[in-house]
Amino acid sequence: MKSGWGTEVAVLSYQLLFAPLIKRWERYSPLSDDDKQAVLALSCQPRSFGRDAYLVRDGEPAVNCHLLLTGHGFRQKLVKSGARQIISIHLPGEFVDLQNLFFDVGDHNVQCCNRSDVAVIPKAALIQIAAERPSVARAMWLDTLIDASISREWVVNVGRRDAKTRIAHLLCELVTRARNAGQTRNDSCEFPMTQEQIADATGLTPVHTNRTLQTLRRDGLISLSSSKLTVLDWERLSEHGDFSERYLHHAG
Repeated sequence: MKSGWGTEVAVLSYQLLFAPLIKRWERYSPLSDDDKQAVLALSCQPRSFGRDAYLVRDGEPAVNCHLLLTGHGFRQKLVKSGARQIISIHLPGEFVDLQNLFFDVGDHNVQCCNRSDVAVIPKAALIQIAAERPSVARAMWLDTLIDASISREWVVNVGRRDAKTRIAHLLCELVTRARNAGQTRNDSCEFPMTQEQIADATGLTPVHTNRTLQTLRRDGLISLSSSKLTVLDWERLSEHGDFSERYLHHAG
């Protein structure tokens, strides 16, 4: 693994940096010690990106896959008018474009929600480890299947739920995924999304999004400030959000 992160990240061991990915994949497929060492030994280029920086661009050759080590990312597509639809959010320990492993060209954009440290891994290295280690291949396969399951739920959320339910569902999902990944504390997690990004993820206007968030705050369901989300009443928030975590298949 090559060096290249900033000082803050460089002092951490590679084992700590890759721990969220290994923990995630172990939930999908048992990994031996040799499997884990092979993951840690993956050839990669560590890079740091600022807020809104592009990791993947629609129409460009897909030669690498990008693993979030710190920070958050989001996938998005643009329509002819320039309007943006955010189609997924990604947490530390997740690949943002593992599906590009067998695609020649990216079909959407991926950007950083906040400052992020990323392991840029050549597709050839991932294809090789999948060919040599069946348990890793199974974990990668399940990772992409769960990604597709989440996408289906997002289609339902934007297409068939009202504004309050859409936003409550989005918040429930992100808290649940962060909790499964060990990234919550006292029902709180990092939440770097702006109101504009929440609007683009739920198909609402920024004004409608602001009003809905104020309603959720006023009803005592959430606290949201300084990039931190705290769920104050999980039972009521999940009820408002029509939320069941079954489609996540323990993702996180």
